[in-house]
Amino acid sequence: NIMKKSDGLFIRCAKEVHDAGYEDIEYEELIIDAACMRLVQDPTNFDILLCENLYGDVVSDLCAGFVGGLGVTPGANFGEVNAVFEAVHGSAPDIAGKGLANPLAITMSGVMMLNHIATRTGDTAAKAAADRIKVAYNAAVGEGERTGDLGGSLGTEAFADALVRRLG
Repeated sequence: NIMKKSDGLFIRCAKEVHDAGYEDIEYEELIIDAACMRLVQDPTNFDILLCENLYGDVVSDLCAGFVGGLGVTPGANFGEVNAVFEAVHGSAPDIAGKGLANPLAITMSGVMMLNHIATRTGDTAAKAAADRIKVAYNAAVGEGERTGDLGGSLGTEAFADALVRRLG
């Protein structure tokens, strides 16, 4: 449950960055199995999780289970200047071309991107677009228009059509 060399380097680097300008963010070191147990017991105890890639992949999938699965989990990677937004589920080649993929995660990632642009630049049109899209997907899911992974019967295109219809 711990890889002393790589985990040690990661922890040392994280602590150095924290101490060099992010002291206002609470910092706590946890071994990955204890962190996962605490996440399952009470995920509200965490606002930010900083993990190296392998642990981060496992933890993000665990957390996706709290909200309905990978099909509804957006992702973002933030740098000092740039950011990348994605669906955390990857390409899902096993269902590619079958109309089974839930487009919600990538749609939610787009909303995150628009909100990020609005926050960074003050672009009110980006904020308004993000708000409209979020209202549309919340309404669709709330009214039972869901893909199979969420217990519904819609395919990828039908769910996308439900969003577009709500956007007018």
